[in-house]
Amino acid sequence: MTQAAGGPESLRFRKMHGLGNDFVIIDARGRTDPVTPALVRALGDRHRGVGFDQLAVIHDDAGADARLSFWNADGSRSGTCGNATRCIARLLMNETGAAELRLRTEFDTLIAQDAGGGLTRIFMGAPALDWAEVPLARPGDTVALPLPGAPGALSMGNPHCVFVVDDAESAGIAAQGAAYETHPMFPERTNVEMVQVLAPDRLRLRIWERGVGITLASGSCACAALVACHRKGLSDRTAEIVVDGGTLHGEWREDGVWLTGPTAHVFDGVLTPEMLP
Repeated sequence: MTQAAGGPESLRFRKMHGLGNDFVIIDARGRTDPVTPALVRALGDRHRGVGFDQLAVIHDDAGADARLSFWNADGSRSGTCGNATRCIARLLMNETGAAELRLRTEFDTLIAQDAGGGLTRIFMGAPALDWAEVPLARPGDTVALPLPGAPGALSMGNPHCVFVVDDAESAGIAAQGAAYETHPMFPERTNVEMVQVLAPDRLRLRIWERGVGITLASGSCACAALVACHRKGLSDRTAEIVVDGGTLHGEWREDGVWLTGPTAHVFDGVLTPEMLP
């Protein structure tokens, strides 16, 4: 996957997705990182650019197999992205033949494993449950915030606000997501999840991602939904999580949350000079 060094006219990228949660991936190993907020916004435009939910950059790292950084489509940074990490892990496993990798992110050093059958498992780290770590604007019970619907709050390297609802399909994720992403309770904005407990080991999840909007899947959001439901006593620590794009498998173990699911490599491309701000 390593690309030759060169000017911006030779900037290559890959398009991948995990259950419809789609990414542009740029390999910056062995070169200066070319990514800027303006470039992210230009590429993220689904009409004039490439389009994606997040952009991920692969960097060299002396202490891990690679370091990853993430951007939302609006040009803001994201501390972690579970599905993008799984996609990059699959690329690097195919590149190196390794069955396990260590990938450093702003949030934590994540472990990725080949789960067999074309599936990739990623260790997403331990959830941060204290109000100051989410972060919230003021102290509060993160199992049930003093907001309508008593949502749970936590961080999986990015903030999450998780509503348990009777019917995820009719819960109004578009309106609720837009309203709560910028709620004063969340000074860094937040991802918003609407989750319906179908059974203790099966959850139905709708997702609004901070800086993106409605997405078909999200690794960190799936992990957050599992943790929030278990903390409320509504689910097991292991569950199938049904998102708009398919099904993920989550496990909240003693060391943290593990997430397993498929990935897909869609195409490779080269950005033209006209595309680069």
